[in-house]
Amino acid sequence: MELAISLLIGIGLSATSGFRLFLPFLVISVAALTGHLELSPTFAWLGSYPALTVFAVATVLELLSYLFPFVDNLLSTISIPFALVAGTIITASVLVELGPLLTWSLAIIAGGGASLTTKTTSTLLHTGTTAVSGGTANPAVSLAETVYSIIMAVVSIMAPVLIILFFGVILWVGFRILRRRKRQSGLPAHKPR
Repeated sequence: MELAISLLIGIGLSATSGFRLFLPFLVISVAALTGHLELSPTFAWLGSYPALTVFAVATVLELLSYLFPFVDNLLSTISIPFALVAGTIITASVLVELGPLLTWSLAIIAGGGASLTTKTTSTLLHTGTTAVSGGTANPAVSLAETVYSIIMAVVSIMAPVLIILFFGVILWVGFRILRRRKRQSGLPAHKPR
């Protein structure tokens, strides 16, 4: 049961890293320092005050950067591999008392997969919003993603079972976006007269 809870916490925080790369690290640091989260001994440094400071500064800079149209698209695109790595590290950091093979296997598959799923959804959302609104709606989308990320990160630690619901919503939105894009690409370029 403890493994399942740790894995849900890891998946939830990893999925958050797909929207905002540094936010889950900040939440992990705060939760570890306040005693709400136990970290694997290898990743105990995440619960230190220097790490907290670095993650706080990085999170603020990232959140501000996402409020600028077209900068958000660039950040979404270039951060795809970083989100995958971050998701893997986040999940590995909360899997306590497992052997290295099982820890890293679960971290890569569950954590990396969750972060890649949300990062892909985010990138598609930002690209679609830019195409439709010329970038004017991007700050609102970024703000909504940030709020969703904060809620998801806190819920991951406080009520990890709810992560199944949060991740289900992300998957549903991602599939709807992909289906809409597929439908739009199948339409003729112009209507016959």
